Amino acid sequence: MRLLTISDVKLPVGTDEKQLLAIARKRLGATPAHFAIKKKSLDARDKNNIRYIYTIECADAPQPKPQFSYAQLPKAKQPKEKVLIVGGGPAGLFCAIRLIARGIQPILIERGGSVEEREKKINAFFTTKLLDTQTNIQFGEGGAGTFSDGKLNTQTHSPLNKEVLATFVRFGAPEEILYLSKPHIGSDNLKKVVKNMREYILANGGEVRFNTRLDDIIVQDGKLTHAVICKLNAYTVGGNGEKVSSNPEKIPVSALILAIGHSARDTFEKLLNKGVAMHAKNFAVGVRIEHLQSKIGMAQYGKAYTQLPPADYKLVSHAKDRAAFTFCMCPGGYVMPSASEEGGVVTNGMSNYARDGENANSALIVQVTQADFGTDAPLGGVEFQRKLERAAYRAGGESYAAPAQLVGDFMQNRTSTRFGEVQPTYAAGTAFANLHEVLPQAVTETLQFALTDMDKKLRGFAASEAILTAVESRTSSPVRIERDESLQSVTVKGLYPCGEGAGYAGGITSSAADGLRVAEALFTHLGGKDDSN
Repeated sequence: MRLLTISDVKLPVGTDEKQLLAIARKRLGATPAHFAIKKKSLDARDKNNIRYIYTIECADAPQPKPQFSYAQLPKAKQPKEKVLIVGGGPAGLFCAIRLIARGIQPILIERGGSVEEREKKINAFFTTKLLDTQTNIQFGEGGAGTFSDGKLNTQTHSPLNKEVLATFVRFGAPEEILYLSKPHIGSDNLKKVVKNMREYILANGGEVRFNTRLDDIIVQDGKLTHAVICKLNAYTVGGNGEKVSSNPEKIPVSALILAIGHSARDTFEKLLNKGVAMHAKNFAVGVRIEHLQSKIGMAQYGKAYTQLPPADYKLVSHAKDRAAFTFCMCPGGYVMPSASEEGGVVTNGMSNYARDGENANSALIVQVTQADFGTDAPLGGVEFQRKLERAAYRAGGESYAAPAQLVGDFMQNRTSTRFGEVQPTYAAGTAFANLHEVLPQAVTETLQFALTDMDKKLRGFAASEAILTAVESRTSSPVRIERDESLQSVTVKGLYPCGEGAGYAGGITSSAADGLRVAEALFTHLGGKDDSN
C-alpha cells in the first residue's frame, strides 16, 4: 500500500478543488482509493496573487477511519456516589462525553436553560430589556461560546485539540474544521451541535438538569462529600431581599467537576467562603469595534475580496506601555448584549457560519492587572469588571443600551452625535456617550495609541466612522481556582476546577480540551488504566 502526503500545493482563488484529486492521481500513478485534504490556508501576502495552500493525503487502498476507543472503569471500581459536573459549556460537555466513554455516567447541571430556551430568552431581552440573570448570553447550554463565532483556532498545542475537532464533527459540525487553518463552526451550527451532545449524554446513561445551580459544597476533613444544588424556578425571598432557593437538594458526590464559566461570580464567592483556594488573575478590557465587512475585505485582499470568504484580522500594538490587541474577531457578525447581572452592560461578538452580516467586529482590548484592581483580594478582578459594566449601564441610559462612540470622536475625546456609514448591530440599542468617562484613563489612552498603530497594519482600522461600543469586560476569567498535579483543588479534594472559568483555558477548543484532561485525571484517580488506541 502506498500512502502519500503532498504538501505546499498552491491553487489560485476560484480554482475547483477537483484539481487536487488530479494532482494526487498524477503523483500516485493511479486513481486514489483514499483522498483527503489535511490542511487548507489562504496566502494573501501578495494581493495580486492570492492563493490557497493545501496539504493533501492519498493512497492506493482505502484507509480505516480513526477510531477512539477507551478502556472503561471496571464495575468494582465504580464510585459509590455520582460524579457531578457543574456547567454545560465546552469544558463540562466534553468532560461528560469522555466520562461516559470511560464507563462513568455523570450528572451534569447547568444554571441556565437549554439552547432552545436560551435563544427565546435572549431574543426577548433584546426587545423587552428584561434580563434573565440565569439564562442569557453567558449562562445556559453550550456556555458563552454558543453565542459567539464558534472559533476553534487556539494558541495552545495540546495533543487533545485534534480530538476536540473530531468530536465536534462527530456531533454535527462541518467536516472542514478538521483541516482549515482558522476553523469556525458558527453560532447557528453550534446550537445544533450542543443539542446533539446533550442527547448523546442522555442516551448513554448520563443525566442533564437545566435551570439548576450549585449553591453550596460540604467538605469534611478537606474532602468534598456533598453538593447542594437547587432548581432555579422555586424561590423564597429572605429577610435581606435576596432570593433563596426553596427546594435545595443535598446530594452525595464522589467528585465534582467545576466547569462554571468565567461569569459565575456568585459561585466564585461561595467557593471562596468555603475555603477553596483561588487568586485574581490578569485579563483584558476595552470595547467592541465595528467596521463595514467590505472595507475589511478590501484592506486585506484587495478587489479579490468578493471571491473569498469574509476577511478576518488579528492585530497587536505595543505603541504604549500596555499591550493592546484584537480578540474574538467576528467577520460578518454582530455585537451582542451579554450582561448576566442586573444594572450592567457587557458586549461580545457573534457570527453565524456564513458570516454574511454587513459589519465586521472584534474586541479591542487592553491588559489590566491587580495594580488596576486596587486590591489583592481574590475577587478584585470581579469587582473591577462590575464597576466598568455599571458605568457602561449608566452611560447607556440605564436601559441596557450600550454606550457608543465613533472612532474619530473617541480620538478627539468628544461625544458623537450621529452614525456614519457603519450602523451599529448591538441588538439592545445604543446611546451616544464619551467612552473616556466609562473606561479607566490608562485603558482609553492605550486604545488611542493602538488605533493609530493598528491602522498602519490594517488600512482603515482607525476610520473615523468605525463604531466603538462598551464595555468588553468578559474576555477571560478574572480568577484562577488553584489545582494540584492531580487537577484537584489544592484545598478541597474531590473538587476538580476545569475550563475557562477556573482559569485554565481561553476559548472553546482549549476549554473542551481541559474538560477531556480533567475527565482523564478523574478516571485515573478512580483506578482506571488507560489502554486506549
